[in-house]
Amino acid sequence: MNLNKVMLIGNLTRDPESKSTTTGRTVTTFSIATNRMWTDQDGQKQQKTEFHNIVAWGKIGDICAQYLKRGGLVYVEGRLETRSWDGQDGVKRYKTEIVLENMQMGPRAGGASTQSEKSENNAAGEPAKAEDEINIEDIPF
Repeated sequence: MNLNKVMLIGNLTRDPESKSTTTGRTVTTFSIATNRMWTDQDGQKQQKTEFHNIVAWGKIGDICAQYLKRGGLVYVEGRLETRSWDGQDGVKRYKTEIVLENMQMGPRAGGASTQSEKSENNAAGEPAKAEDEINIEDIPF
């Protein structure tokens, strides 16, 4: 039995970029950064950042391009895939990427509200209030 599964939570290092293949299929690429923190033998806190390249095909790629933004938190799930090509200098090059299978966006930066939350607020930004309050004694049962 084999397993090729990657699960990461990190921040986007750049806005997603979308392109179309010659066959018309959409491919979206972006990268995320993850941080690892630990305390070394001297008691000093250390931190290391890793950068991960993500490739998203089709509909999930369209969603990433539309909603993900640089700096935003995202959970990605996918598989590792290494591709190779010959560079212009004739040297064979390799790149390992995460092919996206599932994604979940983190909280919105700056506490932005959704359209439904905005519609529930009045012009002053306060929650809408019911015109008539219901009195418990008015209920017939």
